[in-house]
Amino acid sequence: MGGVLSALPIVSAGNLCCCLWVVSGGVVAAYLLQQNQPTPITQGDGAIVGLLAGLTGAFVYLVLSIPITILVAPFERAVLQRLAETAGTMPPQFRDYVDGYIGGGIRLTFGFMFMLFVGSLFSTPGGLLGAVIFKKPIPPGTIDVLASSVSS
Repeated sequence: MGGVLSALPIVSAGNLCCCLWVVSGGVVAAYLLQQNQPTPITQGDGAIVGLLAGLTGAFVYLVLSIPITILVAPFERAVLQRLAETAGTMPPQFRDYVDGYIGGGIRLTFGFMFMLFVGSLFSTPGGLLGAVIFKKPIPPGTIDVLASSVSS
C-alpha cells in the first residue's frame, strides 16, 4: 500500500506528513498478519512484518514509478523549458538547472534508495503500532506465559 501511494505523483505528498503512507503500510501489514493468526501477534511480529512491508513497498514503488516517470517526463521537460523562455529575470542557477535537467533516471534511483532505507525505517514502527492496535485478546482458557513470568 505504501509503495503504491508513494509512487503516485500528487498522492505521494502524503509522505510529507511523517511518512504517512509508509507508516500506514506497516500498520496494514500488521493488521493482515493478525487477521490470519488465531492467537495474538507480538510486537516483534508486528515490527518484522512492518519491515518486510517497507522493503516490499520500495520495490513496488520502483516498478510503478518507471512507467509513471516515462509518461510524465516529457511534460516536466516542456514546463521547465517554458519557464526558462518566459521568465526574463530568472537567476542563472535556475537556467543552468533547466539546461542540465537529466530527469527521471537519477530521480528513480534516488527515490528507490530513499524508499528502501527510509521506508523500511518508518514502516517498522508502523508494524509495531499495528500489532498493538489490532492485537486479538487471548482466547479463554489459555495461559499467557509472558504475562505470568512478568508478574512473578
